[in-house]
Amino acid sequence: MTQRADFPTLAEATKVWARIAALSFGGPAGQIAVMHRILVEERKWLGDSRFLHALNFCMLLPGPEAQQLATYIGWLMHGVRGALVAGGLFILPGILAIMGLSWIYAAFGDVGFVSALFFGLKAAVLAIVLQAVVRLGRRALKNNAMRAIAAGSFVAIFAFAMPFPLIVALAAAIGWLGAKAGLAAFQDTGGHGKLGAAHVDDAQTLLGRELGPLSGAARAAALRAGAFALVLWLLPVGTLVLLAPGHVFTDIATYFSKLAVLTFGGAYAVLAWVAQEAVGTYGWLQPGEMLDGLGMAETTPGPLIMVLQFVGFMGAYREAGWAMPMLAGTVGGLLATWVTFAPCFAWIFLGAPFMEGLRANKALSAALSAVTAAVVGVILNLAIWFAIHVIWREVARHQLGPLSLELPVLGSIDWLAAGLSALALLAVFRLNIGMVKVLLSAALSGMALHLAGWA
Repeated sequence: MTQRADFPTLAEATKVWARIAALSFGGPAGQIAVMHRILVEERKWLGDSRFLHALNFCMLLPGPEAQQLATYIGWLMHGVRGALVAGGLFILPGILAIMGLSWIYAAFGDVGFVSALFFGLKAAVLAIVLQAVVRLGRRALKNNAMRAIAAGSFVAIFAFAMPFPLIVALAAAIGWLGAKAGLAAFQDTGGHGKLGAAHVDDAQTLLGRELGPLSGAARAAALRAGAFALVLWLLPVGTLVLLAPGHVFTDIATYFSKLAVLTFGGAYAVLAWVAQEAVGTYGWLQPGEMLDGLGMAETTPGPLIMVLQFVGFMGAYREAGWAMPMLAGTVGGLLATWVTFAPCFAWIFLGAPFMEGLRANKALSAALSAVTAAVVGVILNLAIWFAIHVIWREVARHQLGPLSLELPVLGSIDWLAAGLSALALLAVFRLNIGMVKVLLSAALSGMALHLAGWA
């Protein structure tokens, strides 16, 4: 991997990555669009084909694809140091913003105007999650087989509380076997299409049309960095398991490490599992607080998966038993972030030298397409879960053999929440108002209802 004299220096590239990080609002679609505009259209570091090539590679990996895309392009430009700068800066604003909001939430979450602000945000978050279902469904459900996988995953998690990892494993197996059997529904499983308004040819960019043969030194450096990232991820987890089994910090480290290897399909899919476990099993936070955390992640720069820092913060804040709960929460939040993102760097460094082979593996692509289809059903379950806990004040679980349904108590409907949710849905689906405007409007509406004495 050689660099020409007209390449930007790492210091110059750092300024560009910092700009991208500051503008990384709007979830993965918005973040990928920002990167494409700056890196492809403005800077011409790489062309459309190489950008899509990199994006499709990142879609094959667990973790937030936008952050990993930044990491991978940083590696293309400046090797391991460039990857660390690009990927690290991408998440830094989110770490700082979510930590600050977590402190405010823990200290003042019960204060009227703060509670009212999050009351409004919940309605907007519900609309945005439903929008994610529709967008992903349009892209992923290309045929009846994919629609059947989506429907099956929804029924499995909604009606039978099947664990998210098992759903992922079954969907991947179906896609893999379908491709190996040569079934038409599991062929042609390409990823994203055209991203920009005007096509930028690779030959007109700094990286050019081909990366060229990767030198032994560059390959070895990437693999060493990947192995080091694995050690940095697993060493603290193993230490906690050995020294403090059953402690909340150990639970945070092990649980979010599991998420790190199963986060196919983006943050919304993972949040369905988090809602199952962090709320139901561990009791770290309440359903409404889960929505508040997602509202924080939606309105701050960085990957949506940064909501896991809030979950880790609240879990340690309440369960660590420290004399200074804010300090415990801070450690818990940073621990959750560490075990979430250290693996992301490992996957990029270990996979980058073999990128071409991974993308050419049709069975692997089919498996990931089936997982993406299953994720549509999982996110639909998440949207319904959110709706139940936003619009109704009381929820009851009904059990009949393996069937387990969590349904609202109809008489406990919150008409203000229902009205705000309806307005947010109208703004998103009919008026096509942008996500940030919807979130801000909903938050201000919540505060206005509070000032009027209604919320």
